Amino acid sequence: MGHDPSVTRTWVLHPDIKSNNDRRLPEPALAEAVALAEALPGLEVFGETIVRLPKAHAGMLFGKGKIEELHNVFDEHEIDLVLIDGPVTPVQQRNLEKAWGVKLLDRTGLILEIFSDRARTSEGVLQVEMAALSYQRTRLVRAWTHLERQRGGLGFVGGPGETQIESDRRAIDDQLVRLRRKLSKVVKTRALHREARAKVPFPIVALVGYTNAGKSTLFNKLTGAEVFAKDMLFATLDPTMRAVELPDGPQVILSDTVGFISDLPTELVASFRATLEEVLAADLIVHVRDISHEGSEEQAADVRSILTSLGVGENANQIEVWNKIDLLEPDDHDAVLARAARHEEVIATSSVTGFGMKDFVQAVELALEGEIIAETLVLPYSDGRKRAWLFERSLVEAERQSENGFELDLRWKAKDRAQFESL
Repeated sequence: MGHDPSVTRTWVLHPDIKSNNDRRLPEPALAEAVALAEALPGLEVFGETIVRLPKAHAGMLFGKGKIEELHNVFDEHEIDLVLIDGPVTPVQQRNLEKAWGVKLLDRTGLILEIFSDRARTSEGVLQVEMAALSYQRTRLVRAWTHLERQRGGLGFVGGPGETQIESDRRAIDDQLVRLRRKLSKVVKTRALHREARAKVPFPIVALVGYTNAGKSTLFNKLTGAEVFAKDMLFATLDPTMRAVELPDGPQVILSDTVGFISDLPTELVASFRATLEEVLAADLIVHVRDISHEGSEEQAADVRSILTSLGVGENANQIEVWNKIDLLEPDDHDAVLARAARHEEVIATSSVTGFGMKDFVQAVELALEGEIIAETLVLPYSDGRKRAWLFERSLVEAERQSENGFELDLRWKAKDRAQFESL
């Protein structure tokens, strides 16, 4: 019987290898892999299996019996694509594809597909392409027409048949050199944009967190922007910036960043440093956690270690948002609220129901209270009293006279400005 050709029928395997030192808990790992697969348009997951192994087999990853058994399952369900949640060598990939008669993607290939589907800015697109090329260079069992296509998947999943290999390797190397050049240009212009932004008198607030913690939903709640927020892993890939006026505080620039993920394959870490560099420029880091997730503690630890590796110090200005409390059972709900109340830098929220949003905004204002804001103010010549008030408090850096009055370059804090406005 035929099936819908527009749907790629997919099966997800998580190999739980005993000899692996850094084994992840298989159940949550499998659930995350399925969620990753569902984040790719056109894939439908028809089944998922944890395969327990004493150790990986060099040529085939799995033992003969297991391969046979899985082959029958895949045939029965007419599976087109098998996702293996872990690393698979090029040789294992070829052998398994032959044995099962399916396409196969490992964890890195899948994450690359998602990144490529989500990349929005020119830098994001270049970064993904470079990561994909260095990954493909080791495989070269793939067709390669996707280079002309700027977006929409990397052509691992579908695409034309296998083509020429050796000349491809040279083509890849030339392409990598070209991309690196392009990227260094893009990165330079971005540094310039960042410098220009540093002159903007608004503090930058960066939202960070594990993938799917609810950052984009929170961002939308605060900015009223319809940023690409779906319940999808990696829905945000390029930092999205919006200026937001806080009710009693300064205007801030809110930056939504790519979601973090455990065991991000090494070739990808480098390519996503750039999208996270916004975080280093931030005056305040907001770590958004999905507090309803069973692995919330491990996820938070992952995020902290990535921040540390980016060079964000312990003493950086940070607050934690425990999000998705609407998904907790009533008892857990009260316990989490009580736990959050004991830490002043923790706020419990639900960005879906809007619970805790006021507290969150207040916490951001409080955290930014010490931030210096630079701006130029024009006071009419008749406003001598206000001018004197600014000079008494040493808030004026420079002064010029213009036809409209005194032009004052100020460096002050949000609370100085609030006092000034109440004069």
